[in-house]
Formats: sequence, structure tokens, C-alpha cells
Amino acid sequence: MNTSDTCQQPRTLTPTELAKCIRLFREAKRWSQEQLAEISGLSERTIQRVEKGLSGDINTRRALARAFDFEDIDVFNKAYEIPSEEELKAAQEKFDKENVTLAAKPLTTGRQLAKLATTCTMDISEPAFELAREAEEAFSDLVDSFREYRDCADLYSERDKIGVYDEMQAVIDALKRLGVSLLYAEQKVKLKWGADPATPPMPANILYVVAFPLGEEPEHFATPRSGGISL
Repeated sequence: MNTSDTCQQPRTLTPTELAKCIRLFREAKRWSQEQLAEISGLSERTIQRVEKGLSGDINTRRALARAFDFEDIDVFNKAYEIPSEEELKAAQEKFDKENVTLAAKPLTTGRQLAKLATTCTMDISEPAFELAREAEEAFSDLVDSFREYRDCADLYSERDKIGVYDEMQAVIDALKRLGVSLLYAEQKVKLKWGADPATPPMPANILYVVAFPLGEEPEHFATPRSGGISL
């Protein structure tokens, strides 16, 4: 038996090994530490401690197992088989097949959002973390505004458009004061409408507008390929 085989034998993870596994699982899903905290019900500070190799208690490990959809919530509390490189690669391929990863760009002005609204066919707009009530209402108002503008932008005069830019800018600024940063991405796709197989697919541009905690903006974000689309 070689050294590699020995390392794969089931055993209880050390705090350092648990830290590596949790960080690896989190990064594979492209979650921030705050997102993992929200999903697991733990504090962000607890996630940071675990990823630094500081031991977590039984309940902390159970919460993490639930967050990563393990059927056995005690998987991190008992002998655990450290995944091989092949298994990790397979898990990553499965994730990539089920999700689309997009380069995230900062969305900072109302004019920028209005311009994006006129070039997209549809959108997926949602927060990547749980927003406080005031921030949630502001984000919803912003989404409603740019969808309304997208549907009838050609009816606005150039002077009226400036007012729209200012209104959107006010909401973007309010979100920033509430600790929310906006990122966007675009994806060109071909969609087929109806059940007729002879119908050719039509080109479409999907706009993603996603809210992240201010100061924790990722370079990329992932969204399910089967996610809802708003026309």
C-alpha cells in the first residue's frame, strides 16, 4: 500500500484537515464565508475560526454538514474518507454542469443600470445573502424600476431618461449605505420558444443583477442553469 492509499483511509479529521475540507467545499460552490454562514445558520466569525483550523464543536460540524447537503449530519464528527483528487474533480464537474459561472462586474450608477436594461432580453436579479428588511425593499424597488424602464425605454425622451438615471442612482446609493454592493454579469444564449422542433432558437441576452455584502464582492458568481428568468 502506498502513501496515497494510506491517506485515503477513513479517519476522524483533524481541525486543520476540516478547515481545508470546508474551505474546499465552500470554494467549489463559489460561496463567500458570509454566504456559508447564512446557509448553515452559523456566524461568519465561526466560519472564519473553522477555516483557520480552530476546532468547532459537534453542533458546528453538524451545521456545516447540513449546509453542504450531507445526508449524515455527523459526517464531520466521525471517521471520514478524505476525497481523492479524482472525486474532487468529479464533484467540480458536476457543479459546473449544473451551474453557470459568470465574471462579476461592479454596478455603481443608475445610468449604467438603465443602459444594461435596454440591452437585455430578460434578467435574473436576486441577493446572494439575506438582506435586512430596508435593504430588501430597496433592492426590490430597483429591480422593479429597471424592468419597467426596459419594457418602455423607447417611450422616454432624453430628458426623461436623466430622471430615470437619477432615481436608480438614489436607490443604488441607499443600498451602499445599507452595506449592499451590486454586481452584474451578462450571458448570451439561444432560447427556443414553443414545442415545435422546427422553430429555430432565438438569440437572447440575460442580465444578472446580484447583491453582495459591501466589501465582500467576488470576482465570479455561480447561478443554477435552471434558475428562474424574468421576462
